[in-house]
Amino acid sequence: MEIIKELVRSDRPVSAALGYFDGLHRGHQAVIGEAVEYGRKNGLLPTVFTLAQSPRTVLIGEEPKNIITLDEKLRILETLGVQRVYLIDFRSIRNITAENFVKDVLFGCFNAKHISCGFNYHFGAGAKGSGEMLDDMCRQYGIDVCARPRINMENAPVSSTRIRRCIAQGDIPSANMMLGRKYGFSLPVVHGRRLGRQLGTPTLNQEFPDGLVKPEFGVYASCVTIGKEKYLGVTDIGVKPTVGSDRVMIETWMPDYNGEELYGRQLRVELLEFIRGEKKFPDIERLRAEIIENSLEARKIYDKVSEKEEKK
Repeated sequence: MEIIKELVRSDRPVSAALGYFDGLHRGHQAVIGEAVEYGRKNGLLPTVFTLAQSPRTVLIGEEPKNIITLDEKLRILETLGVQRVYLIDFRSIRNITAENFVKDVLFGCFNAKHISCGFNYHFGAGAKGSGEMLDDMCRQYGIDVCARPRINMENAPVSSTRIRRCIAQGDIPSANMMLGRKYGFSLPVVHGRRLGRQLGTPTLNQEFPDGLVKPEFGVYASCVTIGKEKYLGVTDIGVKPTVGSDRVMIETWMPDYNGEELYGRQLRVELLEFIRGEKKFPDIERLRAEIIENSLEARKIYDKVSEKEEKK
């Protein structure tokens, strides 16, 4: 997949999906899937136009609270069949008017023949361009526009805002349902204090990335992918109140794993369900007993999720 970080002229006509696409949830997947499918059927390059950072971060200084990292976003886009991504710094286009965005970017730069966007897509300086305006303006340049309708789940719209709220509250099953995949992290394994090894529950440690929405601190049932194998995980996210930590860590114990050391490897940890909140224990032995107890609950959840997936 080609990644372009400047508004350079496309060498081929494209079918483009437009959006920030934080989380790449089911609604986003529908928008992107429409552009990809149209491109395949009509000989157009399946393309995504997206931003390197949230407009709200640039415009009002809001702290980033993304659902996935940029690397994860690009990886998922490739699996969806996207062949080119325009990944543009919002600051470089924030003052382009709606009219010039269509004329100079969609038509002049992308050579777009087809555009896909969400039902609530806005564009141009001050986000003054609406979906209806996009359709009217694009028609002047021979560009078809498809605005995908809202997707509802559990009687409410699927949205990045709703997913962030679920993650922050520890409601991982709802977040996973709206994402259409398991919420998680693909991060390098770093060295920790080796306390888990002393407790007989060695963990793989990963630093929680800046700029992401933080899940409710506590223990989760999880699934860890190592190569082609998947393992039950008991994942603690937080600042380890019993022993103390100066940063948010993701610590995962895999009761069934007996392989080689994993330091430095990029591993995928996916959350399944919240088990308990973060708490401080009076001593290390009580902490160890709690970890063992949590692993029993995590196994029930892991087996239930695995069985459900096998039936699909």
